[in-house]
Amino acid sequence: MRRYTTIFWDLDQTLLNFDRSMEYALQEVFMQYGLEINEKIAARYAVINQSYWNRLESGELTKEQVTVGRFQTLFEELGIVHVKPEVLNADYQRALGSVFFYMDGARQLVTLLKEKGYRQYVLTNGVNATQANKMKLSGLDKIMDGVFVSEVIGYPKPMKEYFDACFASLQEAKREECLMVGDSLTSDMRGAQNAGIAACWFNPESRKKDVDVRIDYEIRRLEELVPILEQE
Repeated sequence: MRRYTTIFWDLDQTLLNFDRSMEYALQEVFMQYGLEINEKIAARYAVINQSYWNRLESGELTKEQVTVGRFQTLFEELGIVHVKPEVLNADYQRALGSVFFYMDGARQLVTLLKEKGYRQYVLTNGVNATQANKMKLSGLDKIMDGVFVSEVIGYPKPMKEYFDACFASLQEAKREECLMVGDSLTSDMRGAQNAGIAACWFNPESRKKDVDVRIDYEIRRLEELVPILEQE
């Protein structure tokens, strides 16, 4: 008998390479508005962006405050006053949802697991329209059994309420048979802990575990998940 029957996947930086999509989208919109973009500015945006998403996870900010606020902060630092953050953000989200890049081995793995009969769901804090576009373009919408977006649910990962809402829609799923796989300690791993389900940390860059959260498994490559799932 299988130990796990259901896999909850994070999307960005777990199945899809968000960093590459972000780089593409920033280049597109900054050029569109005649703004300078270089590695230093892109790196600074990435730091600001992460800080805002961390505040969403803690319940401090709403999704709209995150998506607009990150550009507002960046523009203030760069002295940009002739472009409205909310206008650029709208175009940025469209650009972000118009392209996708799979993480190494991701497409092959989720296809294999589907063939083996595992139920698979995407759990994401990303912007609903953007994530829907990426799911469709990448073909993940045909592979996954469903997707749960915090924007629609009303609570972000890692809140227990988010996972409770997911399980309310999955009457057949037993928590002891579910495994959360993701790259974020504060969102995915803490979310799994709050939900009372097993957690697998996808850590391809061998980052230090600097958050006090329970982890049941740690993998460097996505294909390392297979023996975990096949253990009795």
